[in-house]
Amino acid sequence: MPGAAFLLLLGHAAWAQGPVSGTITDGRNGQALPGATITLDGAPAGVADASGAFSLPAVPAGAHELRVTFIGYQASTRRVLGQAAPQQVGVALPPADVLTGEAVVTATRANERTATAYTNLSREELQKRNFGQDIPYLLDQTPSVVVSSDAGAGVGYTGIRIRGVDVTGINVTINGVPLNDAESHGAFFVNTPDLASSIQDIQVQRGVGTSTNGGAAFGASLNIRTLSVNRDPYAETQNTYGSFNTWRNTVSFGSGLVGGKYTFDGRLSRISSDGYIDRASSDLKSYYFAAGYQQKNTMLKFVTFSGREKTYQAWDGAPEALVNGDAAALEKYIAFNYIEGADAENLRRAGRRYNVYTYDNQVDNYQQNHYQLHFSQGLGQSWNLGVALHLTRGFGYYEQFRADNKLANYGLPPVVVGTAPNTVTISRTDLIRRKWLDNYFYGATYALNYQPHGDDRLSATLGGGWNRYAGDHYGEVIWARYASTSSIRQRYYFNEAEKTDFNVFAKATYQVAPRVGLFADLQLRTIDYQIKGVDDDKRDVTTRASYTFFNPKAGLTFTVADGQQLYSSFAVGHREPVRSDFTDRPADDRARAERLHDVEAGYRFRFARPVAGLSAVRGEVNYFYMNYRNQLVATGQLNDVGTALRTNIPSSYRTGVELTVAAVLGAERLSLNSTLTLSRNRLRRFQETIYVYDQDYNVLETQLVERSNSAISYSPSVVSATTAETQVLKGLRVALLYKTVSRQYLDNSASAARSLKPYQVADLRLRYSVQPSFVRELEFSVLVGNLFNQRYAAAGYTYGGLYQLGEERLVFNFLSPQATRNFLATVGIKF
Repeated sequence: MPGAAFLLLLGHAAWAQGPVSGTITDGRNGQALPGATITLDGAPAGVADASGAFSLPAVPAGAHELRVTFIGYQASTRRVLGQAAPQQVGVALPPADVLTGEAVVTATRANERTATAYTNLSREELQKRNFGQDIPYLLDQTPSVVVSSDAGAGVGYTGIRIRGVDVTGINVTINGVPLNDAESHGAFFVNTPDLASSIQDIQVQRGVGTSTNGGAAFGASLNIRTLSVNRDPYAETQNTYGSFNTWRNTVSFGSGLVGGKYTFDGRLSRISSDGYIDRASSDLKSYYFAAGYQQKNTMLKFVTFSGREKTYQAWDGAPEALVNGDAAALEKYIAFNYIEGADAENLRRAGRRYNVYTYDNQVDNYQQNHYQLHFSQGLGQSWNLGVALHLTRGFGYYEQFRADNKLANYGLPPVVVGTAPNTVTISRTDLIRRKWLDNYFYGATYALNYQPHGDDRLSATLGGGWNRYAGDHYGEVIWARYASTSSIRQRYYFNEAEKTDFNVFAKATYQVAPRVGLFADLQLRTIDYQIKGVDDDKRDVTTRASYTFFNPKAGLTFTVADGQQLYSSFAVGHREPVRSDFTDRPADDRARAERLHDVEAGYRFRFARPVAGLSAVRGEVNYFYMNYRNQLVATGQLNDVGTALRTNIPSSYRTGVELTVAAVLGAERLSLNSTLTLSRNRLRRFQETIYVYDQDYNVLETQLVERSNSAISYSPSVVSATTAETQVLKGLRVALLYKTVSRQYLDNSASAARSLKPYQVADLRLRYSVQPSFVRELEFSVLVGNLFNQRYAAAGYTYGGLYQLGEERLVFNFLSPQATRNFLATVGIKF
C-alpha cells in the first residue's frame, strides 16, 4: 500500500499541540448530554461519553472552530487556540426552541440501543466526498459496500451492493418517504442527481435493521435526511471540472431563520459528462427547495426536489476479451456471433471503452419530481407526532435502434411491394422504438414518538405508512424503414400496474438496568399488486397477488464499561417478488415470497483518551448470519422468449464478520478509518440449467446440474476500505482512499471462468480551505481516481451454453470496465 507510506511522510510537520477536554451539558438543568457530537474545523473529532465528557488530546497550534451538536438542542460553536498546555472547555447547549422535523426520520433510524449494525455519515463527511458523483460513490468507504458505474466514472447510472445484496434488496428512504420503485424494488440515484448537496446526513443500516417504510430491507437500508433547520443565512456555489469532460455546477442558498419562524433553502445543479465508456454521456439537471414554518411545538415543512436525466445507454458492458486485451478471444467472439461490417470494426477499434450502441440517440430520458409535506407537533413534554404526505411523479422513456426486427413483433402486417406476380414480401425492418414508463407514487407516513420527560430509560414509537403506486408501461415505434400500416408513434404494447403497500410498526427500547437494555420491534406489512395488459413480447401479463408479512425484531445491549458495548439481535424480514418475476414467468409458475432470518451480534468501543500512542480510537466488530428461505436467484433458466428467470432456492445464507476501526494519531494529526468484511455466501443446494443449442440456436435439450454449497453471485468474500487523512498545513488536508474487493462470480456456479477478477483501487483527495475577508470560505479540492491506474471491472453478466451435443461449453462474459486514472477538481465558495 504505497499511498499509506506517502501519507505518513506528509504528517511530520511539527506544531505545538495540546489537549482540549471538557463536558457537554443541558443548558437548562446542567445534566450531561452523552452522545453529543464534536467536530473540529468541520471534521469529526469525537462523541461525548456517558458523563458528557469529551477529550481531544492533540489540537494543533492556531485558531480552530470547535462545534458541538445534539438532537433537540441548538448547536454551539467555540473558537479554541491550540497550545501546549491543557485546556478545559465547558459547553452548555440551549434547548432548540423549534422542532426540527425529525419525528418521522428518527422513528426509522437505529441507535446504540437498537442492537443493530449501522453507520452514520454527517453532512461534513458527505461534503468532503462529494465531487458530483452519484450517492453510491459517497458510501464506498462504508462497511461491506461495493459500487460500480455503467459509464465508468461514477456519473450516470451507478450500482451499489451491501453484503452482496443489490439495490433491489436495499430499502432507501428520503425523510422517511420510500424511494425504491414499487415494482422493480430498485432505487435509481441517477434520477436524483446531486441530491448529496442537499443532504443533512445518511444512516446506513446493514441487515434487516429497524422497521421502516417501503420495501423490505434484505441486505441494508439507506435512511437519507435532507437539510434540517439552519438558523443562519448562507449562499454557496460548487463548480467541478474533470476527466471525460465532466462538469458540475451547483448553487445553493438558505434564508436562515426569518422572524424566528420561517426558513427557505434551495439548490440548482447541473452535471454533465462524456463518460469513460464510449458515448456513455450524461446530462443531469436537478433542483431542491424547502420552505418551513416553526414555532416552539409545531413544525410544517414543504420539500420538493426533482431530477432530469438523459444518459446514453452503456448498460450492456464490453466483451471480456476486450476488457482483458485478448485479441484471439475477441476474434472467436466475432466469428461465433456472425458480427460483420461496422459492428465488427467498432469491436476491434474501441478497446476496453467499447459500447455496442452507435445510434446517436440511444438514450435513457427520464424525469422524477418529488413533493413532500412534513408536519411535526409536540404533544406535551414526552410525546411528539410526525406526519408526512408525499407524491412522486415519474415519466420518461429509453430509445433504441433495432435492426432487422420482425414487423409481427410490433403488431404490423408484412409489407408487400410490387404487383402480382412480381411481388416482394418484407417481414422485417430496421426501426426506432421507445419504451415508456409513466407513474405516480403517493401516500402518507407517520410516527408517534414517546420519550418520558426526565427519564431516558424508555423510548417508544408507533409508526407506519400507506403508499400507492400507479404506473403505465407502453412502447412506441417512432420510425421504421418499412412502416407497414403503422401510425405515428405506433403503440405496440401497453400494460398498467397498481400496487398498495401498508405497514404499521411498534418499537421500543428500555434500559432495564444501568448496563442492560432491551429492544423490540414488531411490523405488519400488507401488499396488494396487480398488472393488466400485454408486455413487450406480446404476452398477456395480467396478474394479481397479495401478501401479508409479520416482521418481528428483538435485541439486547450490555454496557461493559464507559464507551464499550456488547449487543445482539434477531430480526425477520420478508420480500415479495419483483415485477419481472410475474411478467417473465409462466402464469402457472408464480414465484414465492422470500424470507430472511437475520442474527447480528457485536462489540462497539470508543476511547477518548490515548491508547497505545493513539489520541482517540473507536470501532466495532459485528458478526452477521442471514439465513434465507426461498431466495430468488438466477439458475440459468430461461423462458420461451429467452429471458433469464429467477428461481426460488429453498435454503441459502450469508455470514461473516465486519470490522471497523477509526483512530486519530495525536502526534501526527493523522486520522485512519478502516473497515474489513470477511464473509461466506452460499446456496445450499440448487439445480443449474444448461441449454444445448443447434447451429440455428434452437434448443436441442436441457441439462440440469445439481450444485451444493455454491457461492452466491456478486458476493465477494473479502471487502475492505481504508481512508488515511492528514493535515499537511493549516487548511490543507490530504487523504488516501484504498479499496479492495475479492473475486465475484457472475452466476451461481462458482466457476472462475465466469467471474470478475479481484481488484484493488486507490484514490487521492486534497482539500485546501481558507477564510479570506471577502467570503466566508474558499475551498479548492481535487480527487484523483484510480491513482495507480488499475485496469479492472466492477460489474458484469454472463451467458452461454452448449452448442451441439458433446461440445465444450461456450461462455460469453460482459464486463463493466471502470475508468483508469482520472481526476475531478472543485472550487467551492461559501458566502
